[in-house]
Amino acid sequence: MPFQSPLTFSDEQINVSELKSQLEQFAAYQKKEFTDHHPVSDLVLGRSDYTDLLLTRLWQYYGFAKLPNISLVAVGGYGRGELHPLSDIDILVVSKKRLPDALGAKVSEFITLLWDLRLEIGHAVRTVDECGEIGRSDLTVATNLQEARLLTGCEDTFHQLKMLVHSESFWPSEIFYKAKVQEQTARHARYHDTTYNLEPDIKSTPGGLRDIHTLSWVARRHFGATSLFEMSRYGFLTDAEYRELVECQEFLWRVRFALHIDLKRYDNRLTFAHQPPVAETLGFVGEGNRGVEMMMKEFYRTLRRVAELNKMLLKLFGQAILNRGVESSVQIISEDFQRRGSLIEARKPALFQARPESILDMFLHIANDSTIEGVSPPTLRQLRTARRRFNKFLHTIPEAREKFLELCRHPNALHNAFGLMHKLGVLSAYLPQWSQIVGQMQFDLFHVYTVDEHSVRLLKHLNTFSYAKNHSKHPICCEVYPRIQKKELLIIAAIFHDIGKGRGGDHSVIGAEEAYAFCREHGLSTPEANLVSWLVRHHLLMSVTAQRRDIYDPDVIAEFAKKVRDEEYLEYLVCLTVADICATNPELWNSWKRTLLAELFYSTQRALRRGLENPVDVRERIRHNQQMASALLRKEGFSSREIDVMWQRFKADYFLRHSHKQIAWHCANLLRHEDPTKPLILISKKPTRGGTEVFVYNKDQNGLFATVVAELDRRNFNVHDAQVMTSKDGYVFDTFMVLDQHGNPIEEGRHKAVIKHLIHVLEDGRPTKIRTRRAPRNLQHFKVKTKVDFLPSKSKKRTTMEFVALDTPGLLATVGATFAELNINLHAAKITTIGERAEDFFIITGTDGSKLSEEEEQRLSEALIANVAELAPS
Repeated sequence: MPFQSPLTFSDEQINVSELKSQLEQFAAYQKKEFTDHHPVSDLVLGRSDYTDLLLTRLWQYYGFAKLPNISLVAVGGYGRGELHPLSDIDILVVSKKRLPDALGAKVSEFITLLWDLRLEIGHAVRTVDECGEIGRSDLTVATNLQEARLLTGCEDTFHQLKMLVHSESFWPSEIFYKAKVQEQTARHARYHDTTYNLEPDIKSTPGGLRDIHTLSWVARRHFGATSLFEMSRYGFLTDAEYRELVECQEFLWRVRFALHIDLKRYDNRLTFAHQPPVAETLGFVGEGNRGVEMMMKEFYRTLRRVAELNKMLLKLFGQAILNRGVESSVQIISEDFQRRGSLIEARKPALFQARPESILDMFLHIANDSTIEGVSPPTLRQLRTARRRFNKFLHTIPEAREKFLELCRHPNALHNAFGLMHKLGVLSAYLPQWSQIVGQMQFDLFHVYTVDEHSVRLLKHLNTFSYAKNHSKHPICCEVYPRIQKKELLIIAAIFHDIGKGRGGDHSVIGAEEAYAFCREHGLSTPEANLVSWLVRHHLLMSVTAQRRDIYDPDVIAEFAKKVRDEEYLEYLVCLTVADICATNPELWNSWKRTLLAELFYSTQRALRRGLENPVDVRERIRHNQQMASALLRKEGFSSREIDVMWQRFKADYFLRHSHKQIAWHCANLLRHEDPTKPLILISKKPTRGGTEVFVYNKDQNGLFATVVAELDRRNFNVHDAQVMTSKDGYVFDTFMVLDQHGNPIEEGRHKAVIKHLIHVLEDGRPTKIRTRRAPRNLQHFKVKTKVDFLPSKSKKRTTMEFVALDTPGLLATVGATFAELNINLHAAKITTIGERAEDFFIITGTDGSKLSEEEEQRLSEALIANVAELAPS
């Protein structure tokens, strides 16, 4: 043993310096044992044993061992004998009568020494009666006392405490059960009732260690079982369930132990900063973030298993504790199933093993009856057993395939069947590909759910398009989805759209191939299989085009329309796209994205109806916008001559890229502008295209774009779109689409201040100083390689550039400053933030106003990469 037993410490060794040294030696020993793959259960229990010996020795040192009627008791997790490196050490000094002042002062010295040793001590000094009084009114104290364990001192005092805690009047088991279930419900709600938090708490998140503790507390209070092992011996757990809980606890312990040896202060959150070192310590390694993703996949799968067992066993315990033999009303549904209260249950004990396809019958019954709230505990147990004993996937059974398609076609399946099928592991039992994405997480800020959870949420979002009440949020989808004839094709596409993730290669291509095979296996026609396969292959096409391409360019619309082919494909695709965005991250969907997708949808619809062989007449569109804008301006009292004189300054592109209402708004204010040589800033009072439009008129100057976006960044606004126009006489007409930090338009009360500050920086005329501020905490743990790609374009006059980088503060201003530095002219910008990644699109020209040469492209690329590198968080 490379460390000294605390019981052998001499009185001379009992001082802060020496004891700290001893604790450090023990910690180093445990760390080495852990990295040498010693069982974590031995280390957790070993730390508890070591702490027992240390506290016993210190108890002796202070002379408490000679005193009658006083005991030192371990409670809480320490009472269970479980201590991780930074765990709280909860102790109780308990006596029959209140301690004299002198003895109380001595106990305080004892506690102070433990604090001085930097141990995480939680303590209380109470009489037995006080323990009873406080415990009866405080559930946490009562729970901790349940796990009380005598460390040293008077056995009779401890016996009195145990008799009190285990008496029937001290938290009767029915009340205790209800209180613990309510406590767990509240705890889960704090974590949004999902195991898939980006930075989960190993202990408290749904499916975490607390859920195992809750089972133990309830079983201990009612059944007298003091451990998971005893619960299995008394028949409250099956042997398989016991082994599974132990296996899950062991993995969660390993993650927590690895986290604690990486931390200096107590914490149970698996933050972005700590996920990579924990993954490495646990042996999860791979290229890039692969190691973290592998660890988190195992972690989320473990949470899911614990959560499933927790819910099932708590229901079983609830029946035993609360019902006490009272039977719920039973209603026969079919030969195989019946309702007991609001739960469905199998009528035969081995139904699922005898006829596995009957599992899908159960979910058809659930889809048929929306008042069925779940599956009864015995049937859940049967389902779990059958699932583990299947030697083939359910899709290989012809009868199961028929029932699965019937579910896909059922009008209520999205509402209350598919989510439950996923939760209970039935989708994994049906499809081997689905089983591979369970718990598959991506180490980024964009995807806040695992791939499987995201896909199920996508299905739920599709279902919301059926309801008229959602029309204001999803107008196109609520109009289109009800008239889609074969919704099952959309459902299958949703199931397969991300199913290829985590397997190497392009997940869209992998998913498309597998979706086609699935459709043909399930008896769908070739055209139906082709549609599903196309949707999976191109499920990102519409969002990428809307958010990262110039959708005001007729060539972009024509190219998109060629890929979409016809209106039926367009309608399926828009529903899949919107549901995909909403299911990826609750913060993603906003009025700006809704407007972009609507403009793309309707522009494409018009192109398809007109025929791709009849492209839009650009000159006709310009004339139309001018006529409509002129009519609005004349209504405001401006003469045709005033309008014509002003428009002679504008280039044709201005009338193509703005609506007639925008043109009229800009021009009315320009005609009223007292001094045309001075800046003019306009801010739309009502949201325009889902955001706030900021219009900037000014004499063209070097770095103007960078100046404006830097000032907007200072106000914590995000630029999502920019149209940069230059007049024939050297003035700019720039339009910025801006949202606040929460994705909302700018509040009207802030407009005056924004205008004032923008005019100030424009009149100042000096190159803007880009604000450097600390990147958000989460960003500091991500690396995104800066990439500059020049895209193929039909235009011979302009260059299109795609730019990817870490979304650090001041990024867009830095890009603008780089353009100014190299005399690059910016004409349009699409700004997209995807988690920690900025994926922006720019239309630019060179110094002479023409397309960039290869040398200019190379120079710009190198300058952007170098300048962005200076923004990287340290």
